[in-house]
Amino acid sequence: MELNISRLRKLLLMLVMVFSFTMIHAQEKVVTGLVTDANDGMGIPGVSVVVKGTTVGTTTDIDGNYTLTVDANATIIYSFVGYRSQEIVVGSQSQINVILSIETENLSEIVVIGYGTVKKEDKTGSVTSVSSKDFNKGNITSPQDLLVGKSAGVVITSAGGAPGSGSTIRIRGGSSFNASNDPLIIVDGMPIESVGNNVSGSSNALSFINPNDIETFTVLKDASSTAIYGSRASNGVIIITTKKGVKGSPLKVNYTGSISVASAIDYVDVYSGDQLRKIAVDHPVLYDPLNYNKLGTENTDWQKEIFRTAISHDHNLAFSGSKKSVPYRISLGYTDQTGILENTDMQRYTGSLNLNPTFLNDDLKVNMNAKFMMTNNNFGDDGAIGSAISMDPTQPIYDTNAPEFGGYYQWQKYGAGLGTPNPVEQAKEVNNKSDVYRVVANLKLNYTLPFLRDMQANLNVATDYTESDGHNNRPITSPSTIVSSWGKLSDYTAKNKNNLLDFYLNYKKEFNEDNRLDLTGGYSWQHFERESTDYTRSIEDADHPLQVDKNTASETENYLVSFFGRMNYALKNKYLLTGTFRYDGSSRFSEDNRWGFFPSAAFAWKMHEESFLKDVDAVSDLKIRLGWGITGQQDISDNDYPYQPQYISSEQGYYYPINGQFTSTLRPNTYDPDIKWEETTTQNIGLDFGFLNNRINGSVDYYFRETKNLLNNVTIPSGSNFSNRLYTNVGSLENKGFEVSLNFVAISTPDMSLNIGMNYTHNDNKLTKLLLTDDPNYIGVPEGSGMTGVTQITRVGEEAHSFFVNKQIYDSNGKPIEGLYEDITGKGGKISGDNANKYVYHSPTPKDIFGLSARFNYKQFDMSTSLRANIGNYVLNQVAAGSSYDQIQQIGYWKNMPTNLSKTNFVKRQFTSDYFVENASFLKMDNISAGYTFNKFAGKDINARVSFTVQNVFTITNYSGLDPEVGEKDDRFGVDNNFYPRPRTFTLGVNLTF
Repeated sequence: MELNISRLRKLLLMLVMVFSFTMIHAQEKVVTGLVTDANDGMGIPGVSVVVKGTTVGTTTDIDGNYTLTVDANATIIYSFVGYRSQEIVVGSQSQINVILSIETENLSEIVVIGYGTVKKEDKTGSVTSVSSKDFNKGNITSPQDLLVGKSAGVVITSAGGAPGSGSTIRIRGGSSFNASNDPLIIVDGMPIESVGNNVSGSSNALSFINPNDIETFTVLKDASSTAIYGSRASNGVIIITTKKGVKGSPLKVNYTGSISVASAIDYVDVYSGDQLRKIAVDHPVLYDPLNYNKLGTENTDWQKEIFRTAISHDHNLAFSGSKKSVPYRISLGYTDQTGILENTDMQRYTGSLNLNPTFLNDDLKVNMNAKFMMTNNNFGDDGAIGSAISMDPTQPIYDTNAPEFGGYYQWQKYGAGLGTPNPVEQAKEVNNKSDVYRVVANLKLNYTLPFLRDMQANLNVATDYTESDGHNNRPITSPSTIVSSWGKLSDYTAKNKNNLLDFYLNYKKEFNEDNRLDLTGGYSWQHFERESTDYTRSIEDADHPLQVDKNTASETENYLVSFFGRMNYALKNKYLLTGTFRYDGSSRFSEDNRWGFFPSAAFAWKMHEESFLKDVDAVSDLKIRLGWGITGQQDISDNDYPYQPQYISSEQGYYYPINGQFTSTLRPNTYDPDIKWEETTTQNIGLDFGFLNNRINGSVDYYFRETKNLLNNVTIPSGSNFSNRLYTNVGSLENKGFEVSLNFVAISTPDMSLNIGMNYTHNDNKLTKLLLTDDPNYIGVPEGSGMTGVTQITRVGEEAHSFFVNKQIYDSNGKPIEGLYEDITGKGGKISGDNANKYVYHSPTPKDIFGLSARFNYKQFDMSTSLRANIGNYVLNQVAAGSSYDQIQQIGYWKNMPTNLSKTNFVKRQFTSDYFVENASFLKMDNISAGYTFNKFAGKDINARVSFTVQNVFTITNYSGLDPEVGEKDDRFGVDNNFYPRPRTFTLGVNLTF
């Protein structure tokens, strides 16, 4: 009996164990699902799918699918960088599909800063990050165009609509007058050459980066964030980070392609042939009737003859994923952009490779980047744009009696040697091309020290090599030459080399919940080398000897050696303190001035972490920031040796006769042995805020920047140097202003979202000193040309490059009276063109800048747009200012004029009249785009998105010229003088992911 009871106990025990085992496994289940992006409905690869409170988990595959075995009572956490995490209880569900929304303002997001990263919530400086989801859309070939209107305090003005053209970038106004105002640009840890040192034959220093490869732009604006870059940071810093592979991700192939159609929006309104003939007949006093026979019978619209509808296409293929433990991304790109001006185009080939493996149990992190670019530029001749406005519309395009001019009608055929060249010939017959090659590569190593786990050693070795080869030739049939009447041959080459070595240590330690320390200290070495040649001459044959206009070669270099450091300290996660320094040495200065020290300090108070706000659910972020710092400017001129005495070769026209032969001589150049850095001190106070779980967030900043040791070309006593003018440190200027950024999520549901972003900038620029000692008779630095006279000035108490003009007097009907200006001095005599009777009248720089962007998504449909406005910017309309009746008939030929001449009826040109300085405030819609995403396209594992984008949609302005957005050209600011027009572009795009 006992035996039976024993057996029964064993049997019961076995049954309990089996039942328990069965119950345990009955509670486990396999859950599958798809994780998609709320914006476009596409699957998100690499999403972390983890059971809460455990290490059990997986990641989504290339299409966003996942499979996970879990307990029925488990909670699954779905998370991915840049998206709002979700927690879902499994319960009875066996399939859980999740839609992740982009985190509007993810405070835990990592922001790239100088030599490191920081959580967005812990940043103490004025830093803006713009990611790929917010980039401008359309046919964008230049990286900087992605950023236009997206960041407060950043003004980006394109040079025009030419294929591959560059842009002028200004952050918080210019910090210099004569030196560079371009920001320092860093690409994947490599500081590249300044825009001013771009090689000849390349119109855009950033063209080596394919816009499709860019992940984020980070803009460092105040000195507390930029001072760690010392002598190159006075104009701000832009850090570009490109896309990388994700560890553990399967192979993902992405193709992006587009085709674009572009055309001119409008033309300058000029007289037709009939109108010009009538003007000639109606003004016999002005025009000798004997010259009427030189008028033709045509009505040629020269502008329409040189502009065209341009078709362009762009293709990009990217492979990303992870091979074993090596994440990778490889991309190839091809762009074929045709310009709207005849005989202008650009073909670009790009390639990039990124590998970021880890070794030694993840203690050694390796990041390898390589970018390659080859560009074939066809610049054409944009001088044809001005010729098309001036060329006589009564003449034909072609002339069968002029084979010596290639069959084109040319005034030179009929004895007018200075006649306007035929615009069609000028545009089509020029051979102005270049080939540019560039390689940028770097290797970054990050090693966690085994004996001090909180310390990491970082090494960054990088190189940037650019080579160009170009020519600008004209045939013997072309009168548009500068050498002779027998053609022109011009060849040039250039090489730029930029090598970098950075080494720094980083120590991060969280001592307890109340104390967190981040220390960085390091060394940087950078070497720049530049070579160039330029050879311009006539075409030589048996009847025409060689005429050399230019034959030069140059070779130069400079070094930067630096020591830098930073400390970030957080107390109780409420009080943040940052201090940085950089000790820079530049070979551009003498030993006495070679080294400069650039410190900064910043403090931030996270008010929302205080007890009086911590439980206020409506406040998700509230932080006050204070910053101060000093930055420098060592990019002071195109001369790498301004402190050394130099001898330069004289150019043709300045040769000296020796033994009956004109010979090039060497002459001493002026130099300043005491020349040194320009230094900018910046103070910044800011407020970051976020409400309703950051559905409303933004920032407000006020800044004051003062630049000292400003460089200016001043008069010095004769005999004290090799000239009575010297380029030296004498001045100062101020910039002050405020910025507002505001973002809010108006709609956020699984099927629909609407995100709106706005920014506003106000900046005041003022020169405070331009001489060593005050001189009441010093009017400032005049700007202009021999033809137009002085029309701009930089003077103390005013903005740089302000307009300097005569004050126009008007009749009772409001029409300007020709040549009649206000006698400002009250002394009488000559007033027109007299500098003493001119006054400062507005500036080309806008006072207020607005940016607005919006993204809307409904299921698979998406739409976005970007607008911006400049208020208070003025433009000198030199196209109109050059119009007068006396210029229509010249010696032996006729010219055309803009029709606004009929409004002024000026007989003689009035270049210095304030009548032609116009308010060029504008509102522009830069782009509007709509797209639709197809998941599992054609029943296969392919996600497809098609889009349609319009760029340069509309412009609202009172400016009478073609485009109120006039940048810098030929060292003139805000002067409209026939630049390549920006076209309106329609783009059809497709994106395939599989």
